[in-house]
Amino acid sequence: MPNNAKYHQILDSLQTLLEEKDIQDISVSEIAQTAGIGKGSIYYYFPSKDAILEALVSRNYEQPLEIAKNLAAQTQVSPFTRMAMIFQACRRSSTEFRSQKAPAHMSGAQETAFLHQKYISHLIAELKPVLAKIITQGIQDGQIHFDYPEALAEIVLIILTVKLDNTLVPSSQEETEETMRGLITLLEKGTENPSGSLNFLLTL
Repeated sequence: MPNNAKYHQILDSLQTLLEEKDIQDISVSEIAQTAGIGKGSIYYYFPSKDAILEALVSRNYEQPLEIAKNLAAQTQVSPFTRMAMIFQACRRSSTEFRSQKAPAHMSGAQETAFLHQKYISHLIAELKPVLAKIITQGIQDGQIHFDYPEALAEIVLIILTVKLDNTLVPSSQEETEETMRGLITLLEKGTENPSGSLNFLLTL
């Protein structure tokens, strides 16, 4: 059975190295040396350096995602209220990501783009099935009228993560708010809900 402490030791070592170097300049051997374990032990836990990075991203943003998934599972709550919980999780996770101090060697957006991509990919992958399930339940209950729940979930999450991360497409607060209002309008029309009825999604 894998050693949980050693698993996190490997992740801690990569995080330490990322404070000094770009991910492409870090080798599995360096991660093992920093962790104080043999290189072969790394591959017992992870198939590649990329897998270690993905696990590190997952661990760093685990809490807001878990809270969202647990709340979203409460089927007695309106599907739109649970969708709002997903919106909140994206906000919290994006705020946390952007508030972290960038390592000194990362001086520009291009140098951090790879980590941002990993973060966004992880967020979408984790939340898409949750949001699609909520939308499907809303369809079954007659509260949502839409034929492609998974596609709608992915569209919503892409817009949310890209706009709220505010790195890939830098925007002013006013521009971000306008995009969010546009998203709400599309959701209302696409799910056949009255205009303005889903504005609460932006404030919960």
